[in-house]
Amino acid sequence: MSMQYKDKIYIAGHQGMVGSAIFRLLNERGYDNLLTADRNKLDLMSQQQVADFFTTHQPDYVFLAAAKVGGIQANSSYPADFIYNNLTIQNHIVHAAHNANVKRLLFLGSSCIYPKNASQPMTEDSLLSGYLEPTNEPYAIAKIAGIKMCESYNRQYGTDFRSVMPTNLYGQNDNFHPENSHVLPALLRRFHEAKQNDTPEVVVWGSGTPKREFLHVDDMAAACVHVMTIEKNHLAAGRDAYVLAYQCGLWL
Repeated sequence: MSMQYKDKIYIAGHQGMVGSAIFRLLNERGYDNLLTADRNKLDLMSQQQVADFFTTHQPDYVFLAAAKVGGIQANSSYPADFIYNNLTIQNHIVHAAHNANVKRLLFLGSSCIYPKNASQPMTEDSLLSGYLEPTNEPYAIAKIAGIKMCESYNRQYGTDFRSVMPTNLYGQNDNFHPENSHVLPALLRRFHEAKQNDTPEVVVWGSGTPKREFLHVDDMAAACVHVMTIEKNHLAAGRDAYVLAYQCGLWL
């Protein structure tokens, strides 16, 4: 059951960095039956609106790239928003996909779901093996719940819901907001502002010892489409979640 060009493909979060990259790639490859909806047309925080959308459009495949995201400062300042909004969006879409008999769903998690002291390079087996990074724990817990929700629906209902864990992404449609950006755009913004203001040095958070992996969003989109289209019998036995990252990194 491979994804056909005529299939209806819903991309939740199509205006975000990953969602827009998936949309571009599918469009380039000839998939022209792509479903999207702006916030003013579909409020993903409304269970009724999400249910009605799935009932009306009956998508065959769903890329769940919609999420409330942000960097360390945003996660520290708005922990309730991060856990509540992400849990709500995930719950509504996954459950609606089940009710609409969607053929396949791909949920985008996050590498922050893995323990703070997980061995490098991280593997899928590291999940729930230790304490999370405190600064983004609410967001990470929401993402873990999304993964487990997909696994639970697969086990109980026989759905084909898959999860992927991207590493640190960069590229087109990135967010350079001073509070809500992730590590690479945040650093780029600081360096740019320092250059503009003739600031002799830039002070950044952290000890300089963490090792980060970076992946261009277009490569992430290609990996997502690959995982979505691969046949179930070709996936690792008993595994519904996958880490998408190069096994290399940079010291920050």
